[in-house]
Amino acid sequence: MKNKYKMLVLSDLNETTSSTIKSSISFAKIIKADINFFYVKKPTEVIEKESQLSAMRTINKEYFSIDKKIKTLIEPISREYNTPINHTFAIGNIKNEIVDYLDKNNPDIVLLGRRKNKIINFMGDRITEFVLKKFKGLILIADDKNCIEPDKEISLGVFNSTNTNSVFVKNIIDSTEKPLKFFKILENSTTLKKESFLDDKKTVEYVFERNNSIIKNISNYLSKNNINLVLVERDKNNKNLTESKIKDVIKNLDCSLILTP
Repeated sequence: MKNKYKMLVLSDLNETTSSTIKSSISFAKIIKADINFFYVKKPTEVIEKESQLSAMRTINKEYFSIDKKIKTLIEPISREYNTPINHTFAIGNIKNEIVDYLDKNNPDIVLLGRRKNKIINFMGDRITEFVLKKFKGLILIADDKNCIEPDKEISLGVFNSTNTNSVFVKNIIDSTEKPLKFFKILENSTTLKKESFLDDKKTVEYVFERNNSIIKNISNYLSKNNINLVLVERDKNNKNLTESKIKDVIKNLDCSLILTP
């Protein structure tokens, strides 16, 4: 029997961390995943010009403070939804610490929180783009305004086709009884066809012609249909979603996203 999936939650401990944790619990319940919460703090945010002894004391004090803050955030939510959440943190270079965590723990899924069109407050380091390049598995981007509440049904959309070989994606699709909304970009020579794995699923298709405002138009339809989660394929061979388009999708779609390999 396969072990549980491993979900890594990257957080900056901002004011929307609670909604990010709730979203992680929702997905963990659906796919039977273990949640691992990870936070990195820059050394420059901890110490400045201090002696070595003074710096060590400051770092030790900061470790205690960070651990307490994380526990204060995750433990009440963990108890409310009866879902254990492991946590760890580091003081160091953010990119290096994330790569080190990915290499050592090999998570199946990475979840990032988003607020007001920003992805976790590591943006000065372009961490979202960094994770997209370094991690080839499933990436979840949890929107703070459309939190995926645990034990509540998901309203699901699909942007063009998506990788359905993933058990995770199939479990997400099977978890909702609501019609699945497809948002497709129609090329001149494109012929629409229903995905075979959706033969028993009620679907609704919205077809858009390619133009400069395509992402904005799709965003409007998502809002009108109250969709709170969209599957997006980030395959580099997908001509409809280049790297720049993926960035536009992340920035402009006001809902949570699953970026499939």
